[in-house]
Amino acid sequence: MPKTLDLPVFNYAKAGAERKAKELGDVEILWNAPTSADQLKQKELLESFITQHVDGIAISALNGDFLTETINRAVDAGIPVVTWDSDAPKSKRIAFYGVDDFKSGQIMGEQAIKLLDGKGKIAIITSVGATNLQRRLDGVKDALAKAPGIQIVEVFDIKEDSVRCAEIIASGTRRYPDLGAWLSVGGWPVFTRNATASVDPAKTRFISFDTIQPARDLLREGKVTVLLGQKYFGWGSEPVQILYDIKHGKNPPMPIVDSGVDVVTKQNLDDYEAQWKKMESGS
Repeated sequence: MPKTLDLPVFNYAKAGAERKAKELGDVEILWNAPTSADQLKQKELLESFITQHVDGIAISALNGDFLTETINRAVDAGIPVVTWDSDAPKSKRIAFYGVDDFKSGQIMGEQAIKLLDGKGKIAIITSVGATNLQRRLDGVKDALAKAPGIQIVEVFDIKEDSVRCAEIIASGTRRYPDLGAWLSVGGWPVFTRNATASVDPAKTRFISFDTIQPARDLLREGKVTVLLGQKYFGWGSEPVQILYDIKHGKNPPMPIVDSGVDVVTKQNLDDYEAQWKKMESGS
């Protein structure tokens, strides 16, 4: 279960899950989520899976704290739960697969310091409530705190709504005309081609999570400067494998599986795209 069905980044997780299910041979994927970011609806869908008594649940939590009690009920009912992308660390979930969000946020902050030579104004885009995004934001702030010449002018809450992204960036750019960089701890600015249109890349850098198209085209065109990529197909395939192993008596050796993060710039974009094509083809 992804956070929502309207974010294209999760389509790759679905492909990864279905690919792994086909490989294992006796696994059926039930893919469902709210049509837009709605933590109450996600909780209701999770409860419906418990009622169906499915064999396992893999979920990217919109709000881990909000879902903790429901995840615990699933586990208590004998249904193993694995989180991916966005964790519910206070719950009884068996394992989490995804990036180390705090470390990834630090990498994002370090990239900004490097690009701005340690001085300048920064605006940040996040979505309040999701554990993974808060950890990334914490990591960004931790890194930027080491550069006294950097000032965070505002943190914008996009509420997991890509449609609002262009409006937020345009209004923020008008409010802070001397902005040195935009940082986005989620991929909303690069999920569409026009969200960054109000930003002049000659004077304002743009660093964003996620590398799905059109993000790589925006990077190649110079509209964004750095992208941080995740293991999108792995979001689906790895939790399915973990749940399959659990059902066959094999628990994961560690509760946290760090997938690693890819730092993509113009300099290594061609190599990254070659790797992407291999992942997309399943080779």
